Amino acid sequence: MRIAVGSGNPVKRDATARVFDAAAVEAVVVDSGVSEQPFGRAETRHGAVTRARRAFAEAAAADLAVGIEGGVAAVDSADCGPLAPVGDDLSLVMWAAVTDGDRLSCGGGPTLPLPDRIAARLRAGEELGPVMDDVLGTDDVAKKQGAAGAFTAGTLTRTDALESAVAAAAGPFLSDHY
Repeated sequence: MRIAVGSGNPVKRDATARVFDAAAVEAVVVDSGVSEQPFGRAETRHGAVTRARRAFAEAAAADLAVGIEGGVAAVDSADCGPLAPVGDDLSLVMWAAVTDGDRLSCGGGPTLPLPDRIAARLRAGEELGPVMDDVLGTDDVAKKQGAAGAFTAGTLTRTDALESAVAAAAGPFLSDHY
């Protein structure tokens, strides 16, 4: 089986390879069709869908294509109960889409609350990757542990988080239950 991933980011390729263990996974650089810093679940999911569709269209002989997009979204902290929330209601969200050219499935990954100081910078128009690089004093955090790794002390890496989104989206292509 050949899988096209709509991104040149090695973390997204690795997350896809983990889900489709026996497949040949090819990175196909495509535009997401959304802003550099997607805001909201809908824009983030749209970026994943656009990446999957474009990767399928551009890949040579791919059986499936995967699109992955990370973004930030407001999450109602009241859903957590009567205690005071940890911070701002802005969270890191991840979406994936898988297509075979006829069918399309979407799945979400973990939702991680963002610290107030980071959420404030994103609301001011900055992008998460560069903000995390600045806060962590590193370069290309999005190609390494990612914000997910930083916010969970390495318990959940970016690859792990994106893998769960890809697995959720891939269900109809992996399971006979659909």
